[in-house]
Amino acid sequence: MMKIKKGDTVRVIAGKDLGSEGKVLIVDQKNNKVIVEGVNMVKKHTKPSVANQNGGIVEKEAFIDASNVMYVHKGKPTRIGFKFDKDKKVRYDKKTGDIVD
Repeated sequence: MMKIKKGDTVRVIAGKDLGSEGKVLIVDQKNNKVIVEGVNMVKKHTKPSVANQNGGIVEKEAFIDASNVMYVHKGKPTRIGFKFDKDKKVRYDKKTGDIVD
């Protein structure tokens, strides 16, 4: 089980987009990768199709390894842990101890 979920705000801690923040759009648990909004942009060459009549070069986000992002809680990056709260497994902020969800 990954500590990052879809919709979380994360900060990039390694790679070419170091320091940038964004919202998680897609989580791939099998390969331990995430797609973050506006991070790791790549150019993709597309053929003309029904959806895109002209084709051409499209910029889109690519996957980034989950180990290169850190959860942001109250404006600061922090590590995430799991604990049981009344027989329910919840994520919590390891820096302050606050329950995240």
